[in-house]
Amino acid sequence: MATPTTAPDAATLSINTIRLLAVDAVQKAHSGHPGLPMGAASLAYVLWHRHLRHNPADPAWFNRDRFVLSAGHGSMLLYALLHLTGYEAMTLDEIKRFRQLHSLTPGHPESYVTPGVETTTGPLGQGIGNAVGMAMAEAHLGATYNTDAHAVVDHYTYCLASDGDLMEGISHEAASLAGHLGLGKLIVLWDDNHITIDGPTEISFTDDTVKRFDAYGFHTLVVEDGNDLAALDAAIQTAQGVKDQPSFIAVRTIIGYGSPAQGTSKAHSDPLGEEAIVKTREALGWPYDQPFTVPAEAKAHMDATAAGKAAQEAWEQTFAAWAKAEPARAEALQTSLANALPQDWDADLPTFQPGEAMATRASSGKVLGALVGRIPWLVGGSADLTPSNKTDVKGRTDFQPLTPEGGYFRFGVREHGMAAAMNGMLYHGGLRPYGGTFLVFADYLRPSLRLAALSSLPAIYVFTHDSIGVGEDGPTHQPIAQLASLRAIPQVNVLRPADANETVEAWKIAIQDHEHPTALALTRQNLPTLDVKTYPIRKGVKRGGYVLKPESGNLDLILLASGSEVHLVLEAAATLEKQGHGVRVVSMPSMELFERQSAAYKEEVLPASCRARMAVEAAAPQPWYRYVGLDGDVLGMDHFGASAPADELFELYGFTAANVVKRAKKLLR
Repeated sequence: MATPTTAPDAATLSINTIRLLAVDAVQKAHSGHPGLPMGAASLAYVLWHRHLRHNPADPAWFNRDRFVLSAGHGSMLLYALLHLTGYEAMTLDEIKRFRQLHSLTPGHPESYVTPGVETTTGPLGQGIGNAVGMAMAEAHLGATYNTDAHAVVDHYTYCLASDGDLMEGISHEAASLAGHLGLGKLIVLWDDNHITIDGPTEISFTDDTVKRFDAYGFHTLVVEDGNDLAALDAAIQTAQGVKDQPSFIAVRTIIGYGSPAQGTSKAHSDPLGEEAIVKTREALGWPYDQPFTVPAEAKAHMDATAAGKAAQEAWEQTFAAWAKAEPARAEALQTSLANALPQDWDADLPTFQPGEAMATRASSGKVLGALVGRIPWLVGGSADLTPSNKTDVKGRTDFQPLTPEGGYFRFGVREHGMAAAMNGMLYHGGLRPYGGTFLVFADYLRPSLRLAALSSLPAIYVFTHDSIGVGEDGPTHQPIAQLASLRAIPQVNVLRPADANETVEAWKIAIQDHEHPTALALTRQNLPTLDVKTYPIRKGVKRGGYVLKPESGNLDLILLASGSEVHLVLEAAATLEKQGHGVRVVSMPSMELFERQSAAYKEEVLPASCRARMAVEAAAPQPWYRYVGLDGDVLGMDHFGASAPADELFELYGFTAANVVKRAKKLLR
């Protein structure tokens, strides 16, 4: 074992422990990203040791500071920090199992796997959007619940971002929104190492990034040397003192610091190799030959358990005093944090009367208004389509810099940023967000929706203008593939209600589901209202698919549909029954919910004995073949639409009762 001539101080020893844990874990896994942890170790040390308020003994303590590693490929930086600061689950054995099956150290951070990991990151830019959402949640909840005597929601959100994060378009959306909102508790730290996978950033990224964040409305600072602990400390302290702007700290670092590959793209994602590791230890003055060495001095120096416990206990005393003085507010906050619902939360939900023609986007707006009246932490907004999405609530104040207590968010034309911020609010806790846009623009936010599904975040997406019923706006705005695309994402509930009363039930499902994102696909055009006394809507929608109209006599044919096309197949069924055929109509508002039903229930709705089946939906037909089989038929859209009134388009593309009857008869032969 090599012996250094002088012992390193505790800070240097801790920083190099972070670096070498990352190096050793990546080497053992034969994959990973050592460069960022090595370059950003000093920055991470200063933040976690001197500033971050957290309690390793209770990773879910509500008033902790949040740390978001947007540069998720540098996950070993975070795992090393969790181990050194005292998170019990993050053992050295888990670090040795980096990137292995069922470990707590997956290749990119996963919030649902590892205690202490705040967000699921890896797809670059997502963490920045999540951090903005967390800061929005902190600002809104603080304005809602804090009093002059007691601050029960009062913490910072820190985000470590890479060059790649800042190139992604979502970072522009999220940062622009954060600057507009003046989120003073948000501090973004840029690991400015000038390197991407392809090489130096100058080959593709020559923005004046600091000026860019100046323009967004951020308070900006620059630290020229990422190993200057005093400068890092001073910059973070300065940022904490700025209350009316988010802060952006550009920190010039050297990727792979201390290794033979430092400052090059080779340090980004390649294991160093045994020979290079020996040279790295020598360059850093590391006195240990064995991998995964954690000096006791470093562990003791970095341990945050005592400080975290004291901080949480002080907060709990504040909370108890506040709860005694503000029992109603305390009950509301505790209910929201428990993912529970207030008593009688659904007491004001409307029942729509038959004969009342209404677009499902309009009935959705009425339902939302009733829900918000009972669930104040149900908050949200629209990506600049409020009048079209019907997502506003009468009397609700906008969330703005001067009114952070407002519960309506003007996300602007930023669909992707909106969805990432919604995820951040859910990671934070205390809010249940919804966001609106046109269904066709689900493509713009899909990466955030996918991560919501992966992380079991129950975000609610209000997707209106759900088909060629958009009409005159033409094929650029008419969703064709989007329903099938959303249904292809695991763990997403897609609900396309057939009328106003199915819309009520769809919202009830969304509100009560705390494990899955919900995508509501809603019409622009008016639809007839079905009678809940005639049709089993209240019992049926929650099962995803149900027999809306049973057959008369023997079962000859099953017609399936969702949304606006349900009315079409009801009309076709009436015609066919007059001609002597027994026709069952199945409303299928959610394939996902239907697939979770028992085999017996599915057989009851779609008996195997009836092979004559036809599905009708004004969208891509692929998902329906699992229900109609090889002998069945699907009337869908396998091409783009056109610009014309909706009625003309439905006629042009065969979405008429007459055409359904014609095609169904072929199945009855």
